[in-house]
Amino acid sequence: MTEATSAAKAPIAPETSAPGTAGPSGPPPGLGARILARPELMIFGSLVIIVAIFIAMNPTAFLSPINLRNIAVEASMMIILAVGMTYVIITGGIDLSVGAILVFSSVCSLLAMRWVGSDTAIAPVVGLAVSLGSAAVWGVVNGLFIARTKLNPLIVTLATMGIAMGAARLLSGGVDLTGVPKVLIDEVGIGRVHGVPVLVIIAAVFAIVAGVVLHRTRFGLYTYAIGSNEQGARRAGLSVDRHLVMVYVISAVCAGLAGYFSLSRFASTTIAGHGTDNLKAITAVVLGGTSLFGGSGTLFGTTAGVFIPVVLAAGLVIIGLPSFWQEVAVGIVLLIAILLDQMRRKSGSR
Repeated sequence: MTEATSAAKAPIAPETSAPGTAGPSGPPPGLGARILARPELMIFGSLVIIVAIFIAMNPTAFLSPINLRNIAVEASMMIILAVGMTYVIITGGIDLSVGAILVFSSVCSLLAMRWVGSDTAIAPVVGLAVSLGSAAVWGVVNGLFIARTKLNPLIVTLATMGIAMGAARLLSGGVDLTGVPKVLIDEVGIGRVHGVPVLVIIAAVFAIVAGVVLHRTRFGLYTYAIGSNEQGARRAGLSVDRHLVMVYVISAVCAGLAGYFSLSRFASTTIAGHGTDNLKAITAVVLGGTSLFGGSGTLFGTTAGVFIPVVLAAGLVIIGLPSFWQEVAVGIVLLIAILLDQMRRKSGSR
């Protein structure tokens, strides 16, 4: 008798439900279980509560057009970085090099624009191409080392972080470079469409497209599969190594795009201003409900996670508290998010 025939004749066990979950005979899940299953909703709810508190304390200042615009622009820059970090963390990896890649790509971009002539029409296009291309190289390096040598992503990206930042300082002489094309500053950095900053529009469109790719395409499905069970994905025939390289390239390209927009916003390279961007991106992703162990997460949650520290910083300044209190508040929320992630994993294993 063949295995297939034996399997066909084998009795099928009746379905059972884990305690606390909905099933044929079990009770519906409680509120706690539903929160653990959808942590991004909890984070979004927390963001709404934070906004409501600051509005109640000082509605005029918090809801002023200038404050709302500053919050949106600050968040839009971090959203681009956090998008790439979400892909990486879902695979079970980490990327500490994004801040250094941002700086390196912005330096390369500005040097290229100055070389072709900052006042020429082609300069912004050349700058964008160089920024994305130079960033992608670092993504390939990260991906190949992690996928082929099986080194820990933390170690690999920590090393490339130092190399990329050092290379950026060598190219720039250790000082911030100027000479960003005026058209790039006017049309993108401070440009607006019906009062909405161009950077905000670009970040929103970018996040939506990235979300569709992650949640509605085969590429996104493979990303989740690798994070859930890498060995299982290999046995299923997925090209895990190639996919990991592509994911780290996506993260690096996001950093390159953020570096290009940083030039348009600040009109210089701001080399010393991105030392903690990697930690901010990781914090936003984890706050948004993406598991550090891989296999779960949403870009909706990441977006909410990005806004929490930005809103906290703006709100604390408005009510008269030093902005460094946001570090305390974000740290507490981050610990809670990690604790909920651990609880969710334990609940799922049971």
